[in-house]
Amino acid sequence: MNIFCQLAKNAVFAFIKEGKRIKADKNMPNNFNARAGVFVSIFNKKDLRGCIGTYSPAQKNIAEEIISSAVSACQDTRFIPLQEKELPFLSFEVYILDRPEIIKDIEELNPKKYGILVQSSNKSGLLLPDLEGINSIGQQIEIAARKAGIDLKNEEIAIYKFLAKKYVSD
Repeated sequence: MNIFCQLAKNAVFAFIKEGKRIKADKNMPNNFNARAGVFVSIFNKKDLRGCIGTYSPAQKNIAEEIISSAVSACQDTRFIPLQEKELPFLSFEVYILDRPEIIKDIEELNPKKYGILVQSSNKSGLLLPDLEGINSIGQQIEIAARKAGIDLKNEEIAIYKFLAKKYVSD
């Protein structure tokens, strides 16, 4: 299993089984020491059970971001809480995000390549890149705005794009 997904799995298992939050190992490989936004998605077989993250780093390193996002994802309020009996069936996706860049023209977007962040004055919605069923720029913008409660007809928005590296557990 990929090391990023393994850390997410360890965090979720410890939280569900013992109610505790693991700490990042001080001897993590160098690729854990950088800072970046991270999203963790949890699946039970093919069913999404949680997806939480940040587009901007909130923790001191990627390891801490993964742990924080994994614990939050297993408590994602859009779903019933994860149960211990589900643990053997879980799989994980970890996205490491590049810094979002504001776009000047929507033609810069490509939903298969870039994730987007849609912001109004006090709301923001994010969609990761290459999500199943999202095939057009318009669809990507509309869904990200809807997630945030942004009215595209009546609110001024800014759109940011970002690349993300996706890691998938076996």
